[in-house]
Amino acid sequence: MEPTLVVLAAGMGSRYGGVKQIDAVGKNGETLLDFGVFDAKKAGFKKVVFIIREDIEKDFKERLFDRVSRNMDATYVFQSMDSLLTEEQKELSKDRTKPWGTIHAVLCAKEVVNEPFCVINSDDYYGREAFEIMAKHLSSLENNSTEHALVGYVLKNTMSKSGSVSRAVCTVDDGYLVSMKENTKIEFVGDKIISHLDGKDIEMSGNEWVSMNFFGFAPSAFDSFDKYWNSFISENVTTAKTECYLPEGASEIVKNNEGKLKFYTTQEKWFGMTYSEDRDNVKRELANKTDLGYYPQKLWDK
Repeated sequence: MEPTLVVLAAGMGSRYGGVKQIDAVGKNGETLLDFGVFDAKKAGFKKVVFIIREDIEKDFKERLFDRVSRNMDATYVFQSMDSLLTEEQKELSKDRTKPWGTIHAVLCAKEVVNEPFCVINSDDYYGREAFEIMAKHLSSLENNSTEHALVGYVLKNTMSKSGSVSRAVCTVDDGYLVSMKENTKIEFVGDKIISHLDGKDIEMSGNEWVSMNFFGFAPSAFDSFDKYWNSFISENVTTAKTECYLPEGASEIVKNNEGKLKFYTTQEKWFGMTYSEDRDNVKRELANKTDLGYYPQKLWDK
């Protein structure tokens, strides 16, 4: 079965200071996301679904979507503060300004995804190997399969010199995920990597396996995500910032014996657009890869 790529592109970009999903960083005005979609297509993904905010639709179409849609099957859906909420929940959360998180985003695409799918962030560079690994796994699945997957990265390969990052630290046994714990603030403190977690400063080795939100699911996962979201929103509908994270929702699949997550690994080195200071580094990295022939001088044919 040919898999679909689902792109989380509705983030606020508060640390970056702008709409990083459509910021031009390639030699011909391409976004970082252009390169990820290009890698996915090359690996065997036949369709891409973008999850965006309605207020960026015009710029999103002009700067990215129209170009991508000329080269592969593409569509987009909206994630808003009111998406998936009842009228009562909308009223209770009317003062909230922060999005509900990545589980909420994925569920916004439920009606247009009917095949095994991979989920990625819009502001991260994952490397082509990860897409090849995931395409092979997803292509072997039936829709009712419960054999989901993720590609894990080495923590030290995913750090930013510009500030803290959010990573889910993974526990793995015999090639399958046991659990994930979201560490929302990991940063360099001198030469050390420190996670500020639950009020404690924890030194990391840098060799931990972490999730970069590179997941693969059969459509059966939507049922688990629905349950996790409904539980979350019933407890947090009045909160200002609490988010419903995809790594923790995926962990619940394992915890509740609703499926497994095959844990694949890569030594690819991440770079991304977390902070505005990251932009120059991203441009250099992509230019180098293009000059070395990893990417063509003109990314898309049309």
